[in-house]
Amino acid sequence: MGSLNTRLDPESRLSVWARAVHFFKHLWMDSGDSRRVVPPALAREWQQRMAESETRHAGEIRLCVEAALPLSYLWRLVRSGEVQPVVQQRARMMFSKLGVWDTERNTGVLIYVLLAEHAIELVADRGLRAIPAQTWQAIADDLAQAFREGQAQEGLKQALSRCEALLLSTGLASDEHNELADEPFLQ
Repeated sequence: MGSLNTRLDPESRLSVWARAVHFFKHLWMDSGDSRRVVPPALAREWQQRMAESETRHAGEIRLCVEAALPLSYLWRLVRSGEVQPVVQQRARMMFSKLGVWDTERNTGVLIYVLLAEHAIELVADRGLRAIPAQTWQAIADDLAQAFREGQAQEGLKQALSRCEALLLSTGLASDEHNELADEPFLQ
């Protein structure tokens, strides 16, 4: 399982003041913020595209958009002052929680967006090791750029298209079996 991180606001270790700001930012944001990024029309479009896409390749793609970290992860962030490792841990937890790891061919991909930290993680399962990390990183970088430019919805659509193309390039034919839910996970 690989994980790639692209920060929209690059920082290394947070100062005490920055930790407090991050803490309150997470408390302020809620699932409504995720639903503004992925409104119902986009969620329906994503779900339809995923259902159609999975008839052509063996992969499973899930989108997870979280407005803020839960308190247990937020506490880790405040204690450590390091954003990237905490976001990576959360993305991997969501990879597990959403069952992306549990596909028959180990070809699941999670596109994880944490709005409060402006962080994006792509987590690809071990069945996709043949796809170079730089390729996944390019998708994450472009999605981050779209968020910076206020084009989050278009960026998400393009990220999905590029992930689909990568899964098609593996040559693994679809088993016509939908293993994961297709709708975006928003919280």
